[in-house]
Amino acid sequence: MAVERKFIEDSISRYRLAAYLEKELDRAGFSKVDIQRTPMVTRINVEVTKPGKVIGRKGKTIKDLTESIQKNFGVDNPQISVSEVTNESLEPRLVAKNVVRSIEMGRNVRRILHFTLKTIMDAGALGAEVRASGKIVAKGARATRLRVGAGYLPKSGEPSRLVKTAHVTAYPKFGAIGVLVKIVLPGTVFPDKKKTKPVELPRVIKEAAAEEVEGNVDIESK
Repeated sequence: MAVERKFIEDSISRYRLAAYLEKELDRAGFSKVDIQRTPMVTRINVEVTKPGKVIGRKGKTIKDLTESIQKNFGVDNPQISVSEVTNESLEPRLVAKNVVRSIEMGRNVRRILHFTLKTIMDAGALGAEVRASGKIVAKGARATRLRVGAGYLPKSGEPSRLVKTAHVTAYPKFGAIGVLVKIVLPGTVFPDKKKTKPVELPRVIKEAAAEEVEGNVDIESK
């Protein structure tokens, strides 16, 4: 029983630390964190879009972050390394945050989802799904769900573990909207599928994505 409790406590500690880093490094474009505990050190690798903001001038920011983790989470000898995100369109959390920002700005949710899906697939993803759930229409309306998807995306079993997932909540004036993003990264090999065919997006998605791009240009030019 003591062993099971140790595993549970370790998982809770990892979750709290990951949540803390996500909040602290949000302005640095936080994507994900990998935590590895060893008998000597705890290695923490964070992936962000702006590594300079994590490191800080003369390493002050990362030093303060290390001391804070050691003090608040009881982590012995934490060692933080920073990696730069190579392609934001293939990072589910960053994609979901972009969708959330667009929703909170009042843009058309359906067009946003179509545009986002096209961006993901154009980046080389083998499959993707973008879903929005909540008060999408207007104040007082019933909660609803919009979903767009393309490519190969296993839903259950061992292959589903290879799908990268992130969930972020938007808070527009009409009510909360949950945004779920799932992505199958390029080069992913599934045991139940030998070869993935090129994905052709439906015409409706391409047209809606083009309209969303035009709308963004109009907003920025004003």
